[in-house]
Amino acid sequence: MKSFLLISLLLVLVPSVRAQQVGLIANTDGRKTVSLDGQWQAIVDPYESGFYNYRYQPSDNGYFKNAKPKSKSDLIEYDFDNSDSLKVPGDWNTQSEQLFFYEGTIWYKKSFDYQRRPNTRLFVYFGAANYQADVYLNGQKIGQHTGGFTPFNFEITNLVQNSGNFLIVKVDNKRRRDAVPTLMTDWWNYGGLTRNVKLVETPATFVHDYSIQLQQGSRDRISGFVKLSGDKLNQKITVRIPEAGIGKSFTTDRNGVAAIDFNADLKLWSPDNPKLYDVIIEAETDRITDQIGFRTIETKGTEILLNGKPIFLRGVCIHEEAPLRGGRANSREDAQTLLGWARELGANFVRLAHYPHNEFMIREADRMGIMVWSEIPVYWTILWENPDTFENARNQLSEMIARDRNRAAVVIWSVANETPLSDARLSFLKNLISHARSLDRTRLISAAMERHYIDATTQMIDDPLGEYLDVLGCNEYVGWYDGLPDKADRLEWKSKYQKPLIMSEFGGDARYGHHGDALTRWTEEYQENLYRHQLAMLKRIPFLRGAAPWILMDFRSPRRPLPKIQDYWNRKGLISNRGEKKKAFYVMQQWYRELQ
Repeated sequence: MKSFLLISLLLVLVPSVRAQQVGLIANTDGRKTVSLDGQWQAIVDPYESGFYNYRYQPSDNGYFKNAKPKSKSDLIEYDFDNSDSLKVPGDWNTQSEQLFFYEGTIWYKKSFDYQRRPNTRLFVYFGAANYQADVYLNGQKIGQHTGGFTPFNFEITNLVQNSGNFLIVKVDNKRRRDAVPTLMTDWWNYGGLTRNVKLVETPATFVHDYSIQLQQGSRDRISGFVKLSGDKLNQKITVRIPEAGIGKSFTTDRNGVAAIDFNADLKLWSPDNPKLYDVIIEAETDRITDQIGFRTIETKGTEILLNGKPIFLRGVCIHEEAPLRGGRANSREDAQTLLGWARELGANFVRLAHYPHNEFMIREADRMGIMVWSEIPVYWTILWENPDTFENARNQLSEMIARDRNRAAVVIWSVANETPLSDARLSFLKNLISHARSLDRTRLISAAMERHYIDATTQMIDDPLGEYLDVLGCNEYVGWYDGLPDKADRLEWKSKYQKPLIMSEFGGDARYGHHGDALTRWTEEYQENLYRHQLAMLKRIPFLRGAAPWILMDFRSPRRPLPKIQDYWNRKGLISNRGEKKKAFYVMQQWYRELQ
């Protein structure tokens, strides 16, 4: 069954008004979709002269007009049709050596014809664009989106023509101090239309959003909502789960919303049995099908309970780096390779760092029975007191939850990573946590917090953020940034909170094939030795309920220039960027086999 996610927007058809977003998940079954993937014409524009005039004012005749000379004397200084092209989905950095380090603006253009059916609506859908996208159809601005890792779409029902349409997207990946993430990160700033682009046709009134999950604390009662969009909002809605013999009807209110609540005898989703059900939502004007798993996730004291039973999260961190070829991962095959390696390691859990990964990762995790920690890029030194920065983070959190709230694999929403203590930071993150819970109370909330030494041999977890989290997350690099590997043998961990801990990062760098003794940095032997000492330490933490070493596979990072060792790769992977398993992989694999 093919499926897609459509993040719907309150429509913006005037350039001066910014689009607002509300979430929805829908399916291609019974709906016409047209892929716009493939080669797009592209113009590199480092000075943004296609957007601003020489007085640095927005131009009325920018590149979005796709202008053509009307006579041999006309002066037009750009031409999409004779420009180079870039593949979509894809990052521009790995498609051209000249663009490898490029940060700035590139204009994309795609031409298409479309015969729209009567009584339908048409949306242009973007899986993601890093980082800010200004979108134009036939020379008219239809909206703007900020944030590099979540989907968005705009309605083009009244703008599309039967032939000769041109879609132009200005994508700008410049890092900004007030952005989310901010200026400094430890991953590559891949720019471009990095995920799928498509046209999606819906009925005039369609299923706009829905949540169909087990009620918090219950293993036999489903609750949630269905929301319609269109001009016929008051309708009968039926939710069917044919395999379970379920068919329940409800009526939407004048806002198009129906609350869903009914008993269900279901086989529960788990890593050992990743059961997915076909769930059908039928309105009078629309019908969609999704595949949904049902499970509960909660905490009790220092335990994490899946379907009411204690579970240890045998995990690993993953960046959205494409295996083998490099660049931004964006396909089902990429997801299958990365998650296949995680399962080979013995993982039942992955931390998708440090931003929402593409939907294929979540869908494949659903099918493979791998639990997911999904987070937004509130990373390191965000501008905590800037209201616009908060709204940006809040919007990315909303979009992440809207896309994946019906995926059983997602068990943890994370709001931050390694953020320094301050009152402003705590207020910022508390508000994000409250917002996440207002959107979804069926999952756990976590973050990678701060911790500190209270003496030479004791690490204390007392970050005030821990009071508001369900699961504590801590990153530590004992043996790499913090002493030598045997330092871990002398450490004790304490926590102010009676809550479960996931050690959300640990590890050290090694270049595959680089060998030496157990105390020679950058060698596989050093990394292997570090992992042995780490695991001995982790086994002594009484409240540890999960581990996610950093990281599954080497990934590109401009912070890592060491020649002949890093060469702009973070080498902490258990697997090299060419798919070669390092010695530490087998150390971790052995522990996970013992835990099983």
